[in-house]
Amino acid sequence: MAPEERAPRQATEAPRQAAKTPGQTQEEALTAKPPSANTTGLALELLVHGVGGATPQAMLGDPRTERVTGDGIAGIHRRVADLDAETRPGDHRGEPVREAYVWSNLTSGDGSRALWLMLLPFMVINLAHWMRPTCEDRPRTVRAYGLLVRLVALTLTVLLTAAACEVALDLTAWQCAGTHACSSDKAWLGFMSADRHGWWSPPGRRLALAAAVPTALTGLLWLLSRRTWSAYEAQVPGRAGSDEDTPKAGGRPALCLPGFWYGRRIVARLRAAHTAAALLTIAAFLAQAASRHDRAPGGSAVLDALGWALIAVLAAATVFVVHAVCRRGRSEGAPDDTLDRFTVTALPFTALGLLLLAAVYAAWDRPGWQSHGMLPGDRVFGLIALGQGGLVLLLALAARRLHRAAPAERTPLGGLAGPAVATLACALGGVMTAGVAQRVADWLDGPATPGMGDGPIGGPPALLTWQASVIPPLLAVLLLLLLVLVLRTLRLRERLCRTVPDGYPGEGHDRARTRAIAGTVARAGLTDATPWVLGTVAVLTLLLGGGAVAGAWSTHDVPGRAAAGTARIVEDIAQIAQALGSWCVGLGFVLLIAWGRRAYRDPAARRTVGILWDVGTFWPRAAHPFAPPCYAERAVPDLTWRMRTWTERTGGRLVISGHSQGSVLAAAAVWQLPAATRGRVALLTYGSPLERLYGRWFPAYFGPVKLAALHDDIHCWCNLWRRTDPIGGPVRLPGEVPAATAVDRGPLKDPLAYGRTAEHPLPAAILGHSHYQSDPEFARTRAALLARLAAWIPAPRQGSAGRSSA
Repeated sequence: MAPEERAPRQATEAPRQAAKTPGQTQEEALTAKPPSANTTGLALELLVHGVGGATPQAMLGDPRTERVTGDGIAGIHRRVADLDAETRPGDHRGEPVREAYVWSNLTSGDGSRALWLMLLPFMVINLAHWMRPTCEDRPRTVRAYGLLVRLVALTLTVLLTAAACEVALDLTAWQCAGTHACSSDKAWLGFMSADRHGWWSPPGRRLALAAAVPTALTGLLWLLSRRTWSAYEAQVPGRAGSDEDTPKAGGRPALCLPGFWYGRRIVARLRAAHTAAALLTIAAFLAQAASRHDRAPGGSAVLDALGWALIAVLAAATVFVVHAVCRRGRSEGAPDDTLDRFTVTALPFTALGLLLLAAVYAAWDRPGWQSHGMLPGDRVFGLIALGQGGLVLLLALAARRLHRAAPAERTPLGGLAGPAVATLACALGGVMTAGVAQRVADWLDGPATPGMGDGPIGGPPALLTWQASVIPPLLAVLLLLLLVLVLRTLRLRERLCRTVPDGYPGEGHDRARTRAIAGTVARAGLTDATPWVLGTVAVLTLLLGGGAVAGAWSTHDVPGRAAAGTARIVEDIAQIAQALGSWCVGLGFVLLIAWGRRAYRDPAARRTVGILWDVGTFWPRAAHPFAPPCYAERAVPDLTWRMRTWTERTGGRLVISGHSQGSVLAAAAVWQLPAATRGRVALLTYGSPLERLYGRWFPAYFGPVKLAALHDDIHCWCNLWRRTDPIGGPVRLPGEVPAATAVDRGPLKDPLAYGRTAEHPLPAAILGHSHYQSDPEFARTRAALLARLAAWIPAPRQGSAGRSSA
């Protein structure tokens, strides 16, 4: 999504300071007014940009701007010419003072944030939590839905850790270092190679040393989560409205709750639980490998007993971890400053202690122990896949029950959007797991094909190869769906070509121009086709994933060898699917790494990565603590504080003007305002996905009833939209809304002129999602909002020094 306006050149003149009294800060000078000021006509427009970022110079249309409050991450900017505008209230010529809230660095300012691409499955499962259907009278089902999503998120952490263990412990330390043909040409493995007979050569010690890799990965995830927690969730939000401030129709909107943007407690508890789960997974890999040898004939009875005891303790610790995840979810009724200190401290340190015990147990001297074959990874990854499938099916039952109890209009997939997205998160986790394992095995095996028995190592578990082999048919179906969408778009364009000229009466018609406008409108409609594509892919993923588990467990071999001896065509298809699947997951993983590396070096590419995160990380971390942080937990309190303090100090009117994702932030901030402040605030949204994206996919929070409650609460709200916009759309409030207070203004004409006119001597551009402020309707709508808002604000009392009585 493009920024609202093209950025002009940077400021070339030194910014001018507002008039200040001694000891007064720049921000205080901007918000305070002299005792004799008449603020009856004082108005402020607070601009909030959309995804992809924007500069204050572009938003304000002036190269000379200055930040008046905030920091380099997010702040409020003004034109230099307006810095002292509030000390001259009679000098505005009917135009509001304009401020720009710039928040792009919350998501795309730091190059290291490109690494968040690796956390994509965690971000996606966190979205599934917020896609719950709307239903307020089934609290048990609502809690069950949140619990099931948190359990799926926990399996993703276990899956990532198991993949790291598979690469470090099984492929590297167990298989390659234990085979002369593999380790002989790898000098970095020489000190732990089995044929060197050094101190690190025994299998248990090799495994204990290799366990440092997944342990370090877990520590890195914990550190990233804690750093972002300190910057986002740990910040206490401002004062929100009270119970009586909130409209009662349809229940109290969740985004009104004062603790909604304060997820400190849940993130801290989930971070401890997921960290402990990862460490316990590593410990289980070590204990299982060593205890399997001790249970074999000739094994030590003492070590066998110790192994069983260790496994029992690991199982008990796992129960405590699951209990911590299953406890109540987010507490949003009030900012919760209480931390579960015992859980937050005890779980990760206990798990770390058990991991050290498992490392000592595995490294204990066992004469005659040699590594051969593969560690039993099929069982581990198969149980994870079955667990994820079962949880997703239960999640679908809960979502369907909620949707049937209170169906919301235009909710996609009959309320099953959350389970479909959860399936996508599990599929992404599986693809990344298989990709890493396949590529590492390919690198260690040299020219041989992993898993085919023609190389020095056995390769990754057969299940990972089966999972990779189902990717080609999945991609084939996806390409077929895309082809259907293309054909539908072409047919729609041809139908629109007959109606586009009707919107420009009196102008000459040009076929190329008509096709360009009609094509833009048709392509913009592709957004509404996303649900059935996602649903088809989710169902197919579940079926193919179940088939992969069944194939791996029934044959105990990779597809290429499992199909040997069957019909020639079946054998060829299996070989092709296995080869293409291995390359697909490997190529996808390499592209992900390359994209992240480019984003680290290239600011333009970094901005593209930021766009993805702007959409995916609006919601707080309620399901997975290692997901990228929620930028709205900083942006919404920023906007709320600015609106409340400015209106309270000046008594003026304020229009918060949000484009694209900025309109969602603006609506969320308005929901957090006290009633006295909301009476002085108008909401202007344009190119807004409030209904088209958030209202449909997140009905419990932005559904029709919630948006209608916002309309009743804010008094003055207008929404501009175009048919050519692929992202924004009408709000579509339910029921009859009087024309005088209707929200939607549109569709706006785009382009503004069909051909060359006196007002547009050059061909007018098709603007689509950008440049809403250049449309004449924008200024008219803003002026109308300010005029309507004035009727709601009481007149100032005589002798009140210009302050409003509100």
